[in-house]
Amino acid sequence: MAEPSVVRLLPWGGPEGKRAHLVTDGTPTPLSLLADRIESQQIETATVIVELARPMVGEEAKLTADELRWICSRLIESLTEVLNIAESRGQRIPDYEE
Repeated sequence: MAEPSVVRLLPWGGPEGKRAHLVTDGTPTPLSLLADRIESQQIETATVIVELARPMVGEEAKLTADELRWICSRLIESLTEVLNIAESRGQRIPDYEE
């Protein structure tokens, strides 16, 4: 009997920006462990960016349009990465058994 395959959405894109996936039998591999480390770094980076952004958008902040565009771009990049991580992890949660 063949081992069940596990498909994992990776935290980086493939050629031409397309989504990249890893298919394994569910055991840790060097590539899956690398993906785990990158996801962890992406979450840490998003945390730092949110903390940097808070005072930049406060009522007392006097940002230029360029500064506001910069922090919004960083927030969008981080949110996109974190949503990709959430989707990847959500796909790996087993279905409920009835």
